[in-house]
Amino acid sequence: MVLLLGACPECGCLVYEFMANGSLEDRLFRLGNSPPLSWQMRFRIAAEIGTGLLFLHQAKPEPLVHRDLKPGNILLDRNFVSKISDVGLARLVPPTVADTVTQYRMTSTAGTFCYIDPEYQQTGMLGVKSDIYSLGIMFLQLITAKPPMGLTHYVERALEKGTLVDLLDPVVSDWPMEDTEEFAKLALKCAELRRKDRPDLAKVILPELNRLRTLADESSHSVVVGNSPLPSPTGSQSSLKLVRTTKSENRNSNILLYSPTDFFFTNHLQEHMSGASISVPQ
Repeated sequence: MVLLLGACPECGCLVYEFMANGSLEDRLFRLGNSPPLSWQMRFRIAAEIGTGLLFLHQAKPEPLVHRDLKPGNILLDRNFVSKISDVGLARLVPPTVADTVTQYRMTSTAGTFCYIDPEYQQTGMLGVKSDIYSLGIMFLQLITAKPPMGLTHYVERALEKGTLVDLLDPVVSDWPMEDTEEFAKLALKCAELRRKDRPDLAKVILPELNRLRTLADESSHSVVVGNSPLPSPTGSQSSLKLVRTTKSENRNSNILLYSPTDFFFTNHLQEHMSGASISVPQ
């Protein structure tokens, strides 16, 4: 989650941590001619969003439903770590409701068109699976970089015809097609019109997202090793490997839900390195 740093009651404003790379929407549509996101980065971002959403849904004593998940509300820090923002529309769901029927009647719906759960929009019945629909639409945008309107229909038709590759974001030239198709199918299941047909976040969605994140991490590691320069002095090489590995582990942990800067990363290293000397890049 994006960290709330403070508030100004007089001006009616909130102060959040600075997210250097803006929103996922800006990066997908390359606002300001920004460099494209690689497929590895997109799979990692998907897993991070899923982890953050599960954090909300498992909140105690009452689950939180975001109600307005969309690429514009996913912010990226300087390391392209994604965090969920704009929880102003989030609602607490009574635990008795969440544990039984996972529904809660609202007198008026809220959210953004094309991302709102159709059942919630029609009936006012809110539940944690209302966010799963929005998640599915976002995931389809993550691989296609296309507007949400009618996107589920276009992807379904492409999968049926075996032409998904023509629908994928063309700025990425090396999509792993088999895994990308599985990701697209998972996104379509999330975006089912009936809430009962959508998969469970913890049991179905997140395990698959973590598998894809592992695939992305392994692929990125292979690229780094394959393109590494000539060996550097032993000390410097060891220090570089340590920092790279630790940052990767930090990225994959829930610590990122709470840490606004890299200060925690630095302190974490220093506490677990018995006198070793390291240098953390600025």
